[in-house]
Amino acid sequence: MGLELMKRVLVITGATGSGKTTVSSYLAKKYGMPQVITHTTRAPRPGEIDNVDYHFETDASMAKLHLLERVDYDHHQYGSSYEALDQAWGKNPLISIVLDTKGAQTYHEQLGAQAVIIFLTVSHPQALVSRLTERGDQTKPLKQRISSAEYQRDLRLPPSLTKTAHLIVNDDWQQTQGELDRLVASIQAETRSV
Repeated sequence: MGLELMKRVLVITGATGSGKTTVSSYLAKKYGMPQVITHTTRAPRPGEIDNVDYHFETDASMAKLHLLERVDYDHHQYGSSYEALDQAWGKNPLISIVLDTKGAQTYHEQLGAQAVIIFLTVSHPQALVSRLTERGDQTKPLKQRISSAEYQRDLRLPPSLTKTAHLIVNDDWQQTQGELDRLVASIQAETRSV
């Protein structure tokens, strides 16, 4: 293999408001790590761009994909595909994706060591609600979201991931960046020696 890096996907998971998108953006900017673009059958929201924010699909086009994981949410399908992974890996052997904890478990099961799980949390769960309010989430949908079973599930690291996931308490962004930098350096060192 020489100095070629083994392909890895950094799976960023945790509850809404824990900083998953911020972490993914940081990895993209600092390390040129492409973000895997996921698929959905919902219509684009204002300002969203096909093949940038999502791959916007029809039910028929979604059915043709080789999906690694898929969920139905609010009468729409969402999922990530082997095609999207290969597309991102074509740009860089280290890529990232933002998933809920159920999706992170699936990636761990399907990809093994290729999936590096990063679980983001905060010291005080109330901080998540504050972050969501600050980013402009509307009160009624926000209350529905934080009372949902999915939100409650994503507050905790699933037992199947406790031995493999990298837990980062994202209370302080500078500290989080340092932890991410150390993690990326260890992945790069490990994959170069394979």
